Amino acid sequence: MNEDIARERIETALRDYKQEFGSFFIAKMLGLGISYSEESCNIQIPVDDFLFNPQGTYHGGMLATVMDISMGHLIKKVTGKAGITLEMKNQFLRPLIEGPGFCEGKFIRQGRSVSFLESRVWDVNEKLVAHGTSTWKMGIQE
Repeated sequence: MNEDIARERIETALRDYKQEFGSFFIAKMLGLGISYSEESCNIQIPVDDFLFNPQGTYHGGMLATVMDISMGHLIKKVTGKAGITLEMKNQFLRPLIEGPGFCEGKFIRQGRSVSFLESRVWDVNEKLVAHGTSTWKMGIQE
């Protein structure tokens, strides 16, 4: 385990985070690189061993968090307002062991009050690692 990377990431997150999209504590701690295309939120995921589970792979809960971030950030980018995850289902297809990993969040159907989104994670070899779908309550004021 590379304790130096873990310590540096946490110290950077504590020092630099802002309670806003793209730079909140969890995104900083995970070291996420967040960008957007016209129809998606794209996240580059560093794959660091301090976020591994005891089996030696990137923790599924962390992957679920990244997928949730990709969908929530996309809602904010497209609508200008925050959303709330009402439900989320994830399927883990293969372990994420080396990186970077890549995540893409997209709308399946965008509604005024409720929307449906999906998120996918690929490994460095472009193999699908995880897929998630979710239902969101739209237009929440910050």
